[in-house]
Amino acid sequence: MTEHPPVIVHPPTPSGGRRVTVRGQIVGLAHGRGDVAEFLRRAGVAGPAEDIALDDPRLVEWRGGSLDDWPMPPA
Repeated sequence: MTEHPPVIVHPPTPSGGRRVTVRGQIVGLAHGRGDVAEFLRRAGVAGPAEDIALDDPRLVEWRGGSLDDWPMPPA
């Protein structure tokens, strides 16, 4: 069985946000990197938001796009 990182950032929703799960629990809907970092800090997965390595594949699995993919919601 393949082990997944503790954090999964799911593909963008139609509203432009991305669901974030930590250890299988939904922690919120992120609209940018800062939201993901804050969710990880609050969940106790990482320290201060500015120190979190969101590009570390052992920590975060990005599905449906990379950490730079934040589509704008439809108008």
